Amino acid sequence: MAPTAAAAAGDEEQTVTITHRTLEVSTGVRLHVAEAGPAGAPTVLLLHGFPELWYTWRHQMRALAAAGYRAVAPDLRGYGGSDAPAVEEPGQYTAMHVVGDLVALLDALGERKVFVAAHDWGAVTAWSLCLFRPDRVRALVALSVAYTPRSAARRPVDGLRAIYGDEYYICRIQEPGAIEAEFKRLGTELVLRKFFSYRTPGPLIIPKTGWGSPDDQVLLPSWVTEEDLNYYTSEFERTGFTGGLNYYRALNRTWELTSSWTASEINVPVKFIIGDLDLTYHTPGIQDFIHKGGFKKFVPLLDDVVVMKDVGHFINEEKPKEVSEHIISFIKKFN
Repeated sequence: MAPTAAAAAGDEEQTVTITHRTLEVSTGVRLHVAEAGPAGAPTVLLLHGFPELWYTWRHQMRALAAAGYRAVAPDLRGYGGSDAPAVEEPGQYTAMHVVGDLVALLDALGERKVFVAAHDWGAVTAWSLCLFRPDRVRALVALSVAYTPRSAARRPVDGLRAIYGDEYYICRIQEPGAIEAEFKRLGTELVLRKFFSYRTPGPLIIPKTGWGSPDDQVLLPSWVTEEDLNYYTSEFERTGFTGGLNYYRALNRTWELTSSWTASEINVPVKFIIGDLDLTYHTPGIQDFIHKGGFKKFVPLLDDVVVMKDVGHFINEEKPKEVSEHIISFIKKFN
């Protein structure tokens, strides 16, 4: 069981209880699901990224429940208390597989159409959910990762390697076992400290000579407590990182499977939030794409873009109150 998380704000949030259960969905995968809020209320599906778990949404779950919503935060395939099917086969972690799990989860919950809030890889998955099954999404709040249309010209990992080189973290992850060995050398807790503390507005490089020493001292950012770190560490110690790393390793396979969606639009209402220190906000060309019409062209129902000043990648944990308020104020438009 996860530790008790402090509420983002307000006495009412402090009284919210987060419950847990495991559901076997029709894809054959068992998903651990955290839930808060009244049954029958409008549901908000919360999708985490890497290296995260349902726990990344603990603040928003309490805020949403206090506002009268039902918050549902699964550990995605390969993470935490959920199954990691065929963990040695990255091809089982494509967008098709993960979106399939989510549609099956909605069916198991008896939910025809839900709000979605999603961060990092969760946002990538949410864009795919909106692309494949817009009939299941009322509106989306995407954090950190903007929708970018599929390029017909080049596989995504090949493109990243051409821009950043072989030591760019997504490129380093591609070889099964190699990055797991590096993470084992450093230790799970230190790896998580390095990820959570990363605030450089630029590419994350993991040198082949090593990502530092096991003796490195890395201070936690103020928004991560030792209790938070202990929970993440215990879960990733138990499961390993391979399930989450497989999402990166399936990038090119997803690209192959989604040729039918080349240049397709996202046709659900969207709000996008990003920190100005987020490494993803400094991908070459992305700021022009977001702010000069490209994003709106492919997401025609884009309602708003919020750039939060002096905020890094883990935006929903670094600024929980503000992000909760953004989510609630947006989805209220569609009640």
